[in-house]
Amino acid sequence: MKIAYFDCFSGASGDMLLGSLLDAGLSLEELQADLARMSVSGYRLTARRVTRQGLSGTHFQVNVETAEHPARTLPAIEQLLTHSDLPTQVQDRCRSVFTRIAQVEAAVHGTTIDQVHFHELGAVDTLVDVVGFVCALERLSIDAVYSSPLPLGSGTVQTEHGRLPVPAPATLALLAQVGAPTMPGPVQAELLTPTGAALLTEFATFEHPHMTIQAVGYSFGTKEFGPAENAPPGWPNALRVWLGTGQVTLPQLAAAPSPESDEVALLACNLDDATGETLGYTMDRLLAAGALDVWFTPIQMKKNRPATQLSVLCQPQDAGALAALLLRETPTLGVRQQLLSRSKAGREVRQVETPWGAVRVKVKILAGQAVAASPEYDDCARLAGGAGVPLQQVMAVARREAERLLELSTTA
Repeated sequence: MKIAYFDCFSGASGDMLLGSLLDAGLSLEELQADLARMSVSGYRLTARRVTRQGLSGTHFQVNVETAEHPARTLPAIEQLLTHSDLPTQVQDRCRSVFTRIAQVEAAVHGTTIDQVHFHELGAVDTLVDVVGFVCALERLSIDAVYSSPLPLGSGTVQTEHGRLPVPAPATLALLAQVGAPTMPGPVQAELLTPTGAALLTEFATFEHPHMTIQAVGYSFGTKEFGPAENAPPGWPNALRVWLGTGQVTLPQLAAAPSPESDEVALLACNLDDATGETLGYTMDRLLAAGALDVWFTPIQMKKNRPATQLSVLCQPQDAGALAALLLRETPTLGVRQQLLSRSKAGREVRQVETPWGAVRVKVKILAGQAVAASPEYDDCARLAGGAGVPLQQVMAVARREAERLLELSTTA
């Protein structure tokens, strides 16, 4: 699985996140081609090689060539994405980022999500940062994103709403949404911007992954820290990304579960562009790879598009491999994962005899007592086919023998 780990030792912004991926191998020409599929003009991209505080990396910048910054609403941004030529999955992930921002802006300013005017968050440079970052993950075939704890800085910052404390209210609300880990910053300045916070809280898991490093990229912000920001001598306004491979796994339990309870992992992703053949094939692959259960739920996504939620139940130790399978076999860009507590009955497999042969029976055990029994379908189907008798006839006899077995177990 391809992993990107963002080492945000001096914070993060949209420009810096994208710049680090360019420094790690993303082609600027390919990025420009992807962004050209969206009807946004009035900007020019630059990515130049710089050296600061002994580090060599990329300074990426979106140079806006118009003095006006449109104050777009979320519906306007969604319409812009819908009318673009970007892949559906890229559009959806970009919408999720802007929806995340709109939700916190609405809460901070006491308005509704559709009435939020994004101001600088909806300006050209932020649109480019968000869409460019999502396209970059696609170009680099990144399956999973991780991030270090985030330094926040201090002081104040000038915004469209006036001078606000650092971290900005929207930034702090974004971090609170997912419980992102933070740490004090070494300078009196804004280290984490709202765009940087939105991208990381949307895509990243905040932990250090086990990975094999294949490339490292450095990027620099526009501002250089000095005495005015109370910065330590030589402190760089920089970010780095580690690209490599590894296995995504869920955390393991601290203690073994009791015999009648355990923990399972639930994986889920929403698909509005997967064919029936893809879904059926993926289900077969998941079950063959050890999934406990797989199911499809009809849902509606943005713009009232009919879609399917693909859900997988599995053992926690299998979650990483099955998530990788979902990312590989379906169009999804992300797989949600959570650990669930499960209460379960005990189970025993026994055998009963029928006129056509032996059938395995699953016996349900509660508090040490057998309370239900059901014949194994595969055995019944095999015997019915071999004997040329109706399946229902074999099932009925096997079920009757299973009930007799249950009665014997209860009276024993």
